[in-house]
Amino acid sequence: MLVNIFSGLMNIVGIMGYPGIIFFMALESSFVPFPSEVIIPPAGYLAAQGQMNLYLVIISGIIGSLMGSFLNYYIALIYGRKFVLKFGKYFGLTEKRFMKVEEYFNEHGAISTFIGRLITVVRQYISFPAGLTKMKKWKFALYTFLGAGLWNAVLAYIGYLVGNNLELIKKYSHKAAIYVIVISFVIIVIYIILYKNKKKNKVDK
Repeated sequence: MLVNIFSGLMNIVGIMGYPGIIFFMALESSFVPFPSEVIIPPAGYLAAQGQMNLYLVIISGIIGSLMGSFLNYYIALIYGRKFVLKFGKYFGLTEKRFMKVEEYFNEHGAISTFIGRLITVVRQYISFPAGLTKMKKWKFALYTFLGAGLWNAVLAYIGYLVGNNLELIKKYSHKAAIYVIVISFVIIVIYIILYKNKKKNKVDK
């Protein structure tokens, strides 16, 4: 069944081309649970067959990711704040606590957005706190671009190398996800160390 799904998606991507990648990746980055692992690798395989361009596959994936992410961002920006401030108290999120969350994301939103884009499930929803806390659009776009670009490049390369072998795609995508989590953890540790040193230097001055 999974093989049929993979083949079907590969045919759809082949027919729709780059707009199809953009469409499906926009879905993947919005609140619709549509994994990028079933879109980008087939496109990478088509690139290996000479039917698509690998770099355009990655770029199309990034464009779609940005579109879906900004959809969530604006939903949270326009409707989310009002909802949280009005009903959040019933779920333990008072206005005071929300302000602390907002302060945190204003301080660490860049690294949170970048790392969030690399982690399964989190990547679909990291846009909501960004919109809720009114993260600057250029900063949100930049770190979404970097995170989505890295992950899309990994998936496209996997598809390019292993072809239409679903088992290998699943295997290497799983390995890549683990490596990404480990790398993300290292980045977070380095970020915390640099942040603490920066705060310490400010105090010393």
